[in-house]
Amino acid sequence: MGNLCGKESKDSDPFAEPGRTVNSAPPPSADARSSVPPRITSQGRPLGGSSPSADASDARQAAANAAQERAARANQPKGKLGRELAREKQQTRTTTLGEASREERKKRDADANAEARNWN
Repeated sequence: MGNLCGKESKDSDPFAEPGRTVNSAPPPSADARSSVPPRITSQGRPLGGSSPSADASDARQAAANAAQERAARANQPKGKLGRELAREKQQTRTTTLGEASREERKKRDADANAEARNWN
């Protein structure tokens, strides 16, 4: 398959030059240097730090402190809805069921009172 819109090149036929067999090595390159980068022997340093001798324990301690601060901030209620959510999270199963029961009794009492008023 060829290029539909391009010009035909007359001088670069890929089969005009002699090829090589599958077992033969590739032709030597003009560049004698290796393409492997040199091995880095110095230790890197963390971003924002000024000294490369920072201990791993200091980094762990800083990460632990940051996690504790995030957890403390996450537990603080945010606005009216946050306070309501915190209040609901503090309720136990029995207090939730008791509150639902009280509301249901109030509804039944209000319906009974409305029916009694409409009877007369």
